[in-house]
Amino acid sequence: MASTLCCRASLLVSSNATRRRFHLVASFSTLSSSSSSYLKTGCVQSLPFVRLLRSKFSIRAPDMTVPAVKMEASSNNVPSIVVYVTVPNRDAGRKLADSIVKEKLAACVNIVPGVESVYEWEGKVNRDPEELLIIKTRQSLLPALTEHVKANHEYDVPEVIALPIGGGSVEYLEWLKNSTRE
Repeated sequence: MASTLCCRASLLVSSNATRRRFHLVASFSTLSSSSSSYLKTGCVQSLPFVRLLRSKFSIRAPDMTVPAVKMEASSNNVPSIVVYVTVPNRDAGRKLADSIVKEKLAACVNIVPGVESVYEWEGKVNRDPEELLIIKTRQSLLPALTEHVKANHEYDVPEVIALPIGGGSVEYLEWLKNSTRE
């Protein structure tokens, strides 16, 4: 049933990215409504699609078509990171993203709309709509990027969280290196 729903749903949307997103959402919602016995265990490992997802998307999958490289395995790449920064609205996100790329502090910044943040500030729990910047850059640029965000962000304490990139497309990682300052 999930595959039937997903195939029909993919015909309703036009872009590949939207199609992939809708496919997974439809699978999850179908499973959550028809397979409640799996959810009673409280363990995602018991869901029937976990093994399939691992085989299709694991970096160790033998049928993987995108060449992957570990960061330390290639001299053409540098240690790289993904940095999350939240902003209050689209205009603030665009302004900050443009300045980050212009200063070559990052190769690319994605602006993800529709994020809702729940946090405690000054003793009160708040819930605010925000947008998320996903910034791809060199690890060595994190201090300069952090200072740039602090100097150009309207929040008193802006979120700047970095995660390492363990591998990926050789061509993309080389482009990331060549698109940022040293």
